[in-house]
Amino acid sequence: MTTLSVAVPRKGRPLEAVLERVAATADAETVADRVASTLRYEKAVTKGEQTADRPVYERLAEYSDTDGGPEFTLLRDGRPGMPRRVVFDSLRVDVGDHELRLVGREEPFRALRKHEFALGFDSADLVLEEVVSLEPEPLSSLSELNDRIDPQDTDVRVVGGLGDTVHHTLLSAPDVATEPTRAFVADYEGPLCISPRYERLVRAVLGGRALDGIEFRYPEDRPEEAAIASTGLGVYLTVTGSTARNHGLRVGERLFPSETVLLENPAEANAATEDLAAVLADGVPATV
Repeated sequence: MTTLSVAVPRKGRPLEAVLERVAATADAETVADRVASTLRYEKAVTKGEQTADRPVYERLAEYSDTDGGPEFTLLRDGRPGMPRRVVFDSLRVDVGDHELRLVGREEPFRALRKHEFALGFDSADLVLEEVVSLEPEPLSSLSELNDRIDPQDTDVRVVGGLGDTVHHTLLSAPDVATEPTRAFVADYEGPLCISPRYERLVRAVLGGRALDGIEFRYPEDRPEEAAIASTGLGVYLTVTGSTARNHGLRVGERLFPSETVLLENPAEANAATEDLAAVLADGVPATV
């Protein structure tokens, strides 16, 4: 049995999406649920919403299974005042004729760029933030990503999304726009509130032509919805838009899906990884 390693996020929504896909393809619902519930509990402990009854190393020893089951590790958050947190490290499951080894990485996309893996999962946002070219025309769908990646910049390509979608969405105060759309932004001149980490992404999904006359503003220490409400127009991640509406904002056009995607580095691929990529992309029980 061939072991095929796949880079995955260490925590959060993207990892849960990967675990759901692996559970569907490898008949591994029980172990996937165990990993997800463990990480949710540890997140609650880190945020002070739960009180652990044992020291962290005792919890790690209980959680981890060195015989191929899930393993966890401690991650020290680089942000000031943030404590260490238990995160995912590795898991082995059978997928058809292969053993799939999920390997936790802080930045799976960058691990693929460095040719450490043939396959991996990461946020589509990171692809936009790092390697897509900025063009006059907007980028609006996952299917357009590969066409915007310069082959001289990276070998990595997007295979497909996992459907855990939230959207970068236009939001506006009612006195600025009753229906905030791309067309409105193209004619608009003035401030646009965004998170600074998404500046390159916003430039890509709005397109260079729409940004003429626009000045980016940043939330700083305020919640994004409150900052957008005072700015008048902005881009923020939404699921239902209910929080935005609570701030008096109009929820407008969805600009781009923030989704976990399956990535492949063709330079490291072979027949086995191609078969595995097809199974993981389809999300059906494996027969490879």
